[in-house]
Amino acid sequence: MSDTTAPTALTADAVVVGSGVIGSAIALELTRGGRSVLVLDKAAGAGHGSTSASSAVVRFMYSTFESVATAWEAKFCWEAWSDHLGLAEVPYDERPALSRFHRTGMLHLDVPAVPREETVDLLRAVGVPFEDLDHDALLARFPHVDGGSYWPNKPVTDDAFWEDATAGLSAVYTPDAGFMDDPRLAADNLATAARRLGARTAYRAEVVSAEHVGGTWRLGLADGRRVEAPVVVNAAGPWSGAFNALAGVGEEFTIGLRALKQEVHQAARPTAWAPDAGAELPPGVFDLDLGTYMRPGPGGVWVVGGSEPECDPFEWLDTTADIDAVHGPQADPHVTNARFEAQMMRAARRLPDLGVPNRPTGVVGVYDVADDWQAIYDRTDAPGFYVAIGTSGNSFKNAPVSGRLVATLVEAVEEGHDHDASPVTYVGEHTGLKIDLGAYSRKRESKASSRTVLG
Repeated sequence: MSDTTAPTALTADAVVVGSGVIGSAIALELTRGGRSVLVLDKAAGAGHGSTSASSAVVRFMYSTFESVATAWEAKFCWEAWSDHLGLAEVPYDERPALSRFHRTGMLHLDVPAVPREETVDLLRAVGVPFEDLDHDALLARFPHVDGGSYWPNKPVTDDAFWEDATAGLSAVYTPDAGFMDDPRLAADNLATAARRLGARTAYRAEVVSAEHVGGTWRLGLADGRRVEAPVVVNAAGPWSGAFNALAGVGEEFTIGLRALKQEVHQAARPTAWAPDAGAELPPGVFDLDLGTYMRPGPGGVWVVGGSEPECDPFEWLDTTADIDAVHGPQADPHVTNARFEAQMMRAARRLPDLGVPNRPTGVVGVYDVADDWQAIYDRTDAPGFYVAIGTSGNSFKNAPVSGRLVATLVEAVEEGHDHDASPVTYVGEHTGLKIDLGAYSRKRESKASSRTVLG
């Protein structure tokens, strides 16, 4: 139940602002750690913001060890989702509807912007199974994929976009990749699991003021209520920059943050991969060479998104009003013809059997993007104020572990550990991998990042 009839002053050990998939995962892990947790979100429920527009891809190709390790650890959580949520003791007929993981594999096509050997070395270091496909092996294994190289990215309105390829691509295939079939439901599953352990959620609860007084954060809500807690976690997605500013934190950050409008489109699955009774879903395709990514969906759906090629205009949203116009209570955003055409044409160039619908269909969302496309999970210079931001675009897949990273960080710092001087380490429950949280620092130099949506 949502906390809609709470008293004027709400208190907790920790407040999480944002109930998307990241914020809900953090709430669950903080509650598991013994804290009383209150989650605030201006929307009507969990996952109604950026999470609801996520493609929910689960892949492992990143440009840093920590991100690959986090994604690989999270895979085991998604595969055993009910166990991760703590439903083992709940009778089956009393369990809520759950989002499901679909293992399809992911085909990553080579691109000069992302050094191949370094990426493959990271997969080996983490222990992610993969197949290294040269050009001939790519065409033999996936004959429905155009194996030509069209780099660099070009606008689809440029005649050069349609020129024949002059070279062939190789690829890396990771068979354990896939997707979650309902990202909003995944966030709700996490929020429900947190509430089962005692967490409280207050929806339609917009934070309009924040101050730190005597070791306590005091947050004012638009409806007049006040919230007090020694610990606050900013997981507000595209609104996170505004919340940092409201609380007067973030001056020490070396990594900037902006909100980016994005679209994800849908078509019927390519003819060669049309659904057959009992047939497995085809693999997703991550194609920085053309500037797109694609994955299957249940019921013959083909989901197409963009990898933010620099040749296409970016639509930055620099005001809260602009973000609310996409994800606010009165929002009714529609996909645009120009973006639909760009992403679908790129997808159809790679998969010639893909039919492009006559009318644009899909969803519109907003990413909170860090300068280097890597998430920031960190403390701040303000006592008790933590951030889980810059997560949109490529961090949905990491959510179950992101919650554990942040909970581990909060526990250590609140006990007096100097995370800036000696970064906290998290050891994966499933993989045993050591993840250095310094890689997600607000002060990092980010030299290792690809600085693309790949992460």
